[in-house]
Amino acid sequence: MNTRISATMFEQVYDIILERKQSSPDNSYVASLMEKGTDSILKKIGEESAEVILAAKNENRKEQIHEITDLWFHMLVLMGHQGITLNEISQELEDRLGQSGLEEKAQR
Repeated sequence: MNTRISATMFEQVYDIILERKQSSPDNSYVASLMEKGTDSILKKIGEESAEVILAAKNENRKEQIHEITDLWFHMLVLMGHQGITLNEISQELEDRLGQSGLEEKAQR
């Protein structure tokens, strides 16, 4: 798969989330979740995380893909709610390239 296509898809979904943030909560799942606040978004992320874990434990590839997609979507909702951009996440990942996870963790 072309990684640029994947990055573009994240951008498209993120842009839609930002648009829906301005929508009526009666007409948009994203707007209704954001209106409920950070705690509701975090609860949904927790639920989706648990579903990813169960899908991985079941070794069901299709289910894992579905649940990871749900988790990433809700992470994008949190980012949109908190005003965190994809560029900020990309920059953080770029800063970590070539650095071992142990080194990165020790610097925190």
